[in-house]
Amino acid sequence: MVLRHAARYVILSESGITDVPGSAVKGNVGTSPITGAANLLSCSEVTGRIISVDATGPSPCSLVHPALLGHAISDMQTAYTDAAGRTPDVSELGGGQIGGLTIPPGVYSWSGNVTISSNVTLQGTKKDVWIFQVAQDVDIAAATAVMLSGGARPHNIYWQVAGKVTMGTTAHFEGTILAKTSIAMLTGASINGRLLAQTAVTLQKNVVTFAR
Repeated sequence: MVLRHAARYVILSESGITDVPGSAVKGNVGTSPITGAANLLSCSEVTGRIISVDATGPSPCSLVHPALLGHAISDMQTAYTDAAGRTPDVSELGGGQIGGLTIPPGVYSWSGNVTISSNVTLQGTKKDVWIFQVAQDVDIAAATAVMLSGGARPHNIYWQVAGKVTMGTTAHFEGTILAKTSIAMLTGASINGRLLAQTAVTLQKNVVTFAR
């Protein structure tokens, strides 16, 4: 998977970022083509750059760079299409209920929802790659985690989701989310990876950490 310019962002949204403070966002944040006014994060919540298409972004830290954001948005959409087009190694694992499973590297696809109702483990080496193709929604239950084992790294994990992604209260997620619809993190949820959404991102006192 190649994210190109989109790889520089921990959050990238086409239609805005809502936020119940205080969240801790570690990495660059961008919104485009929506105006910077749709990014409701404050400067104090972000360790990194906040980039907007105009001067209405969070003050005083927002940087105006529409061309840079345009490249990132295009690359995000290309990565989504790339991930969706990969040939799956496994289809309909667990009937969409993957909680409690240990999942080796590979390409996995589901025609419906994916639910994580208990901890799930991705087990592999630091060079292994996971691509999850989900035709509908992804829901991870409250106080539940995506866990890594054997050296697996979050920057090699991709969740291509046509529907919405919802992380329950204090849930923990790993990997890059490429979402066609919304990404919602409920109170205290956290992620090591990226939130790359073709619509909106909703935060509620979350920790979002860029994973290299």
